[in-house]
Formats: sequence, C-alpha cells, structure tokens
Amino acid sequence: MIELQDLHKSFGDKEVLKGIDAIFEDGKTNLIIGQSGSGKTVLMKNIVGLFEPEKGKILYDGRDFVKMTRKERVMLRREMGMIFQAAALFDSMSVLENVMFPLDMFSDMNIDDRVKRAKFCLERVNLKGAEEKFPGEISGGMQKRVAIARAIALNPKYLFCDEPNSGLDPKTSLVIDELIHGITEEYKMTTIINTHDMNSVMGIGENIIYIYEGSLEWVGNKNQVMSSTNERLTSFIFASDLLRKVKDAHQ
Repeated sequence: MIELQDLHKSFGDKEVLKGIDAIFEDGKTNLIIGQSGSGKTVLMKNIVGLFEPEKGKILYDGRDFVKMTRKERVMLRREMGMIFQAAALFDSMSVLENVMFPLDMFSDMNIDDRVKRAKFCLERVNLKGAEEKFPGEISGGMQKRVAIARAIALNPKYLFCDEPNSGLDPKTSLVIDELIHGITEEYKMTTIINTHDMNSVMGIGENIIYIYEGSLEWVGNKNQVMSSTNERLTSFIFASDLLRKVKDAHQ
C-alpha cells in the first residue's frame, strides 16, 4: 500500500499540489485522472521521487519515502517497476535483452536464471517466440507488452504506469489494460496508473482519484463514476457525447 498525507508541491510561486491525501491499495488498479495541467503527472513524479515535495508524507507500507536517505531510496526503487508513456525500450537490444536489463543491473541471479526469468515474463505477456526480435521489428502494442515484461522482471511490489495506452488503438489498449490488471491481481502489487483513457477508467478503475487544479476532488471506483454527482468529475468524464449517452441510459 502507498499512502499520501498532506502532499504539497510548488514551482516558484505556483502551488501545483495542494495537500493531497490518498491511499493506493495492494492488488488493485489505482488510477490517477484529471485534465491536462491538473497536477496528476506532478503527483506521480513526487511519488516515485523525481520531484521533491515541500511538505507531506509518501508512505510505502509505512516507510516514509520523503525522509529516506539516498541509499534507502535506491533499495526501495528495487521494489518498483515502471512503464513509461513511450515503451522506452533500447533499440539496439533484442526483446529478451530489454527484459533482462533490470535483472542484469540489480539481481544476483546467474545468467541462466536471468534468461529463464526474462522468458517467463515474456510468456506472461503472451510474447513467447519474440525473444530475438528488436523493438523496431514489432508493433507498438507488442512494445508496450515488452515494457510490462521488463517492469515485472524483478517481481516488484509497486508498479507505476504513465499513460500506458498512449498511441495505441482501442483494441490494443484493452489488451494492455487487461494485462496490467491481471498482473496486479496475480502478484498483489500496488499499481498506480496515470491516465486520461476513459476506457481504462470504466474497464479497470478499481480505485480512482480525480485531481482538479492540484486538489483531490473525488475518490471512488468505476461503478461509482456513473452515479457521481460531482459536477467537475462528470464534466471531465462525460466530455464526449457517447459517454454522456451511456450515463443517461443508466439513469
């Protein structure tokens, strides 16, 4: 579990995060949503340590990330997996080598065990047989699956996904959502997804926090979205005519 307590972040005289309190639960897909400029990306970067908050706590199973030493943070980061907006694969490495990269860097496994673990992770994301291909030889959806395999190679407790469906068609996005959700349940990870994809919200949003102008505006799940009376959330979620018609049909 990751818990945020009274988290504040400013850039110059502009306060971007205004006292965020939130809980991200184990074994669930936790989504951060909000309009562009709402602060959701800044929030994610604070959680993983790319930004430093001026005030507040970031608790990883009770351990305050803000107060950790550099060495303690390095150790904690070994418990994290990350999926970036772009797959961020190494073009000069094969698919197998990309997945092995964190194992080569951070594990004490021998080479045979590293290869075995990498192949297992590729099988888990349905990419058996793609080991020797290079990123430029596979589709965008397959690249995202390689990124997921790499992110889970070290069996992380915490998984962070920044717009994992960016640039993908709706069908492929659904595959990626189902993979992330399935892996989260299977390994009981604390998964946090920063997204603007409403299909993800309605499909795998087990715990959703909606950020509005740097403040926590709403917390709920995909079922509660449909019946929410929060006008700002409703305006954001049902911006498209199609989704608004779906909402009206449920009323």
